[in-house]
Amino acid sequence: MSVSGLCQVCESAEASHTCDQCGRAVCDQHHDDAFGLCLDCSAGAGGGNGSETGEEPGRGDTGDDVRF
Repeated sequence: MSVSGLCQVCESAEASHTCDQCGRAVCDQHHDDAFGLCLDCSAGAGGGNGSETGEEPGRGDTGDDVRF
């Protein structure tokens, strides 16, 4: 599929990919090749753009800090 126009995330670089999930045209910088998704969709799918610490977001109820 041919993609033309500006990236729909940064609106400055030439779009060269289409997100498989949302269909946005995105540049190389805003595309996750491993998932075929834009970085916004990749972060929601557990891609590498979310937390770099390895912790799952919203999981503060694990470890020694659990209180009942």
